[in-house]
Amino acid sequence: MVVGEKAKNSARNFIENEKPFHLGFLPTEQSNPLTATLETDFRRSSRAGVETLLKPDRDVAEMAKRVLAGGEFRRLAEAGERALERGGRLVFSGCGATGRLAILLESMWRNGCIEAGLPELADRAASIMTGGDYALVKSVEFFEDFASFGRRQCRDLGVGAKDCFVAITEGGETSSVLGTLAEAAERGAECFLLFNNPAGLLAEKLERSRNAIRDPRVTVLDLFCGPMALAGSTRMQATTSEMLIAGVALEILLCRRSGKTPADFTAGFEAVLDQLTAPEALAELARYIDFEAELYAKGGGVTYFANDYALDIFTDTTERSPTFMLPGFIRADDRISPAPWARVADPALSTPEVWARIFRRAPRCLNWTPDDYRAMGAPESVCAKPPVIGDEAFYAFPVGREVLEVPARRSPSFAVGFLAGPEAGNPALKRRIAEAGQRFDGCRLLTIGGGEGDFMIPCAAEPTPLRLLEHLAVKLALNAISTGTMVKLGRVSGNWMSFVATSNKKLIDRAIRLIAELGRLEYADAAERVFQAMEEVAALPPDAARPSAVQVVLADLKRQPGEK
Repeated sequence: MVVGEKAKNSARNFIENEKPFHLGFLPTEQSNPLTATLETDFRRSSRAGVETLLKPDRDVAEMAKRVLAGGEFRRLAEAGERALERGGRLVFSGCGATGRLAILLESMWRNGCIEAGLPELADRAASIMTGGDYALVKSVEFFEDFASFGRRQCRDLGVGAKDCFVAITEGGETSSVLGTLAEAAERGAECFLLFNNPAGLLAEKLERSRNAIRDPRVTVLDLFCGPMALAGSTRMQATTSEMLIAGVALEILLCRRSGKTPADFTAGFEAVLDQLTAPEALAELARYIDFEAELYAKGGGVTYFANDYALDIFTDTTERSPTFMLPGFIRADDRISPAPWARVADPALSTPEVWARIFRRAPRCLNWTPDDYRAMGAPESVCAKPPVIGDEAFYAFPVGREVLEVPARRSPSFAVGFLAGPEAGNPALKRRIAEAGQRFDGCRLLTIGGGEGDFMIPCAAEPTPLRLLEHLAVKLALNAISTGTMVKLGRVSGNWMSFVATSNKKLIDRAIRLIAELGRLEYADAAERVFQAMEEVAALPPDAARPSAVQVVLADLKRQPGEK
């Protein structure tokens, strides 16, 4: 690889001027010794690989015992109660995986209130996703690097002194999320910050984290539970722990309002883990991973048919794009971009009806103007051509019955009905899936927690008002499936995601560190190679498959001198 002057200058600038985004010192960015053999275990058998993949989730349970018994969690539950009493809201803010979690927590609250016969409480939760709701289905690049963007979204939502505001950032350093937190604190909300790295380490190393952690207006909940099963993939244990802790707070609040006794959620979560790691569940997870991996290896694709857990499936499927450099969801009229490997739809509803059912509110997308971006200090390239991420663009992605009329453009194309909990035993729902599945090359049914199907994962979670434990069971299963499938397809090296996207500064740093480790290079040398590869990938035509810059560099390092 010949590194040009532009790449050298970009690398030098990143090394010298972007030190706040050099995050290799964070445990969430490091390799977990429990899964160091992940790649070789999957090569041995998918069952062995899944067993290894699920080991770090036990650390989440140990963390929960500590945090749920602590004074900080008690203050969170009390602040939530005060917000409801004074007519305020429970507001969650996040970015990427935690942004999708924020949306899911709001949706769980809204659905739980309606099912509990308390519809008047449904609007008392809200969420901020960096990049708006559009980012739920397609990652919005670079937004997380700007605290000013987060501040603006907080203002747009009208956060105020009546509200309880919960900022969630896996690493504890995401600029946009910390921006929402700072704005909420200035506007008088009771503020909480959840993250998954040691608070002392963050405060010592990163100014933006230190400012938030030491802010007397902010209560910190340190959910540290070790590195991720897949190094740097905070969509896994970090987001699981945040879903558990924030979800328990919501469950307690709704139980108080509905006169119910909260469950023992630590024991309930451990019971879910016990079931998922039992021999029968491991075998079924492995069998499904093999099915999906073989389908993709043939050039095929999957359309998940979803019902109650559509939002959970959207979350996992969207996150596969930046994590494993897969094509993201595309608009119905897009015939140029590479086709997604996986899609999600409810074949019984139209796209607007699907989102109305999922959100129980109107979408919150961003329609900012060039002047808005300039006022927030965005780069001129963004101001000149703002990203199109408003309501119209959001609805252009088919997620309802319209998907049946949009060619999958991958063959063979299979429909997979994904049902969990009580819905897994619904005959009418299964018939609907089978009927829609006739439009595909094949149709399979995956069930979690009961009900007959082609793949049956036995995991009966304890029912609660917000179905928190059922959502956690679905998340753990989906994380195992999506990660295991990509390991089988060679997109993981050891326990590192070697096809990582480079769509923001944190991911660029992660790519550089991965190249430095795998290629035994100095950070500066690896940085130059990554920026050169990014240039080469950016120059590819729009309809070309876009490899990860990491893979471009690794392929070059493997070549013998003189090869091209």
